[in-house]
Amino acid sequence: MFDPAVASVSDTPLVSATPSIVSVEHVFKSVTDSTGTLNILQDIDFALAPRETAAIVGASGSGKSTLLSIIAGLDTPTKGTVRLAGQDIFAMSEDDRAALRAQKVGFVFQSFQLMGNLTALENVMLPLELSGAKGARAQATEMLKRVGLGERLGHYPKVLSGGEQQRVALARAFVVQPAVLLADEPTGSLDFATGETVMALMFELNQELGTTLVLVTHDPAIARRCTRRITIEAGRVAAS
Repeated sequence: MFDPAVASVSDTPLVSATPSIVSVEHVFKSVTDSTGTLNILQDIDFALAPRETAAIVGASGSGKSTLLSIIAGLDTPTKGTVRLAGQDIFAMSEDDRAALRAQKVGFVFQSFQLMGNLTALENVMLPLELSGAKGARAQATEMLKRVGLGERLGHYPKVLSGGEQQRVALARAFVVQPAVLLADEPTGSLDFATGETVMALMFELNQELGTTLVLVTHDPAIARRCTRRITIEAGRVAAS
């Protein structure tokens, strides 16, 4: 049943008065090996405004995670491009693309991707230190308090629960106040109740900091919380 609160790409105009923070422009992705060519993504085209929340949904193998990697500039399209804050990321060198990611993009992964040899505080300080930000310790401490881990600053990931590790990952992603947050199945490794807590926190931080949120999910309930739903079927954007 159509939910008017959730617009598909086909229902939502791509041109608006608000400049796009993310623009995916006719992106194709294919790989070729000895067995032939596999088309992963075909003519993906959409734009997201600042503060928008978008869920990329679809069956396993439909190309969702590949699309997220291309938006991040971690993978390159066969054809087409992605603009981040108006900049064509595939016209940049790899070093410049990495620098733009550090300034504009935060990441949250299903497997947390924390540094096991660093404490919670050190994990959250890391992106600030890499960017040369001043007051990294104070900023990281405040963000960990914001996600409810003010008493766990000195703990290493191995002694934190899955939910606590994902909250550290959220703090690390949001501490740089990114223009765009990319999340790949952020609750996939968590039980239902913990996942609900983590997602509530993610949306709260998204609203507080004005970040554009793009997440890959199999969970219809999570997708419904987003203002946009982009359904990928067999590598193409499908109408919902």
